[in-house]
Parts: sequence; structure tokens; C-alpha cells
Amino acid sequence: MTAKDWPGAEQWVPEHADHDALSAAVQRCRGCDLYENAIQAVMGQGPPHARVMMVGEQPGDQEDQAGQPFVGPAGKLLVRAITEAGLDPTTIYRTNVVKHFRFTMPSGTRRIHKSPAGWQVRACVPWFHAELADVRPSTVVLLGATAAKAVLGTDFSVTQRRGELLTWPDRLPLDEPPERLLATVHPSSVLRSNDHDADFAALVDDLRRVAS
Repeated sequence: MTAKDWPGAEQWVPEHADHDALSAAVQRCRGCDLYENAIQAVMGQGPPHARVMMVGEQPGDQEDQAGQPFVGPAGKLLVRAITEAGLDPTTIYRTNVVKHFRFTMPSGTRRIHKSPAGWQVRACVPWFHAELADVRPSTVVLLGATAAKAVLGTDFSVTQRRGELLTWPDRLPLDEPPERLLATVHPSSVLRSNDHDADFAALVDDLRRVAS
């Protein structure tokens, strides 16, 4: 099957569903091919009506195994950055725009992250929109290029516009859009950085815009 043969997630997303219903329904999703190799779909987690939602790319290896978002090294770094920025991690809803882990296994034993294709992101976005409708955050933080482009368009550059306070785009109408958007780097990029301390400090500075 090719990309055009997959229907997208919309038909599996229940209307007006709460978190528990979405978490159950997402396991049945066949909107794209990523469900075939992942262990499970990973819905977001956090307070039912969190004021802040942070959105990454996709679950990683540890998240796919645990069924929870941001539990691996990048998630732990994100908690540190959130705390240093003056926010309470327990008050924040964390999720991803893609709900299944995409990976390669070049050595045959270890699953290596592979970014989702654009069509896979578009196929999965209805789940993210359902989370927005359920949680109704006032601020959404987009972590990394995949999340930012899914919301703000493929021409958006996190490098050029990170830390700016933005508004929800008209091209993605929602009944109750977030009041503010902010895009910054994904914490995994800080883990890979050759200048870890400086890049971690820059992430904290971006998140301080949310705290203020």
C-alpha cells in the first residue's frame, strides 16, 4: 500500500470524547501504516483541563513500550527545563502530533527513531485536534519542527521564530482555539547538541515566555 491508500485517522476519532475514550479509541486506529510495527498508540497525558499543552513529534522507544508520552531521556530533560522556567510539570498536558512510534532497525536489535513522513503526520493530526477540544488549553507549546509545521505550515521555521508568542492559524479552524502558541526546539535536539548547556538554557528561556 502507498500513502494515498491510507484513509487518515478521522473515522476512528470519536466525537466529543474525553481523555479515556480517546485513549481507548486510538488503539484501534488504522489511519496510516505506523500501527503495524509499533507496540501501541500513545495518547497524551496530563490534567484534564490543563492551561498549557506541550506537543512533540511522536513517541519514542521507551514511550512506545510504556504507553506514556515523554518518559524517556528527552522527557526527563523537558521536565528539568519546565521546572527551571518556573512552571509546574504536574500542571502541563504533554502529547505528540503522531501517536505511533516510527523507527528503523539497522542492526536488527535496537529500534532507532525515524521521523514520520508528512502524510503520516497529516493522517494522525485529528487525534491531536481531539485532544485540544477535550483539554482546551490556553497556551500550546510546539516542540520541534514536526509539531510546528503540523500546526503552522510547512514554511514555518522553528530556528527563525522560536520563542515568539503566536496565534492559532486560520487554516486550522477550531471551536475553541488556544489563545497563544509558542514554538521551540524539541528536547531531544538538546540531548544531541554539542553545546548542551547553552542549548538547554535557550530552551528554558523560551519556556519562560509561557511562565510569564
